[in-house]
Parts: sequence; C-alpha cells; structure tokens
Amino acid sequence: MRASTIEQRRRLYLMARVVIARHYRRPLTLDEVARALSSSPRQVSRAYAQFGESSFREDLHTRRLRVAAQLLIEQPTIAVRDVARLVGFRQAPHFAKAFRRRYGLSPDAFRREGRVYARGACAARIAPGQTNAGSAPGRVQTHRRAAVRRRLDSDIEAQSHVGPDAHSFD
Repeated sequence: MRASTIEQRRRLYLMARVVIARHYRRPLTLDEVARALSSSPRQVSRAYAQFGESSFREDLHTRRLRVAAQLLIEQPTIAVRDVARLVGFRQAPHFAKAFRRRYGLSPDAFRREGRVYARGACAARIAPGQTNAGSAPGRVQTHRRAAVRRRLDSDIEAQSHVGPDAHSFD
C-alpha cells in the first residue's frame, strides 16, 4: 500500500473520530459520517479497521457511554432517562442495558458508586490509577467499587487521548 493511501486513511480515521466527538448526541450512521467527510462508508470502515481499536459503531457507542458516566457523576440532578437522551440514546431501557454491560452497574448504582469514588479521590488527592486503600479506616472496599474505579480511570485516560470534550461544541 502506498504511503499516501495510508496517510489519507489515517486522516479519514482521525476526522471520523472528530465527527463522533462533536456530534455523538445525534443519531449518527456510518453513511452520514462518510458523506460529511466526502468519502464512502467502506473507506471509513477500512480506516477504522487499520487505525482504530474498534469499529465505527463501537467507537460511537463508547463515546456516548463515557459522556453518560461523566454526566451521571457530575450532574446528580439530571434523571437517568434524560442523561440517556442527552448522549444520543433514544430509549432509556436500551441505555441502561448498554451501560450495565459496559460498567457492570446500573446507571443509578454507578452514580452512587462513582460519586463516592470522586469524593474519595478529591479528598485524598489521589491520581487516577491509584487506590485510596487505608484512607478510610474500617471501610472495606468492595470488588464492585474497585471495578467502577478501574473503568472510570480507563475512560478518563482514553478520553484525554481523543481530543476536546464534545460538550463545548454544537
């Protein structure tokens, strides 16, 4: 494969990621993104296969769930069904099922566990990836809470590599 083809695919992949980051709230399809980038759906799929760790659909889905997790923790007054709509899910039950599959907790339980983690990390001034074992005497950390922490930390780290948060767009 020519170097120019590889560079064009890499650029197409990066541009598709930017479109997802900016417009994840909308009902995006591979065809619409390809059209917006003056390309074909097949070329966008090839770019994802060559440079991405997931498919276009998985990338969009992951982005939506990451933003939903962030909203659940940072905006406790927003109802779960509204969070689902804000991040691009049309049906709250579908969102809850997808969320549970990714994080191992329902959105409500995640909100509770994530807020506890966020408060603990802020109070103890812990960097992502570290634990606060021993910071709360007599408090036993459950496997679920540790799993939520690991998932949050990996999502925060992954989001920092994607680019600017999409909340500033539209």
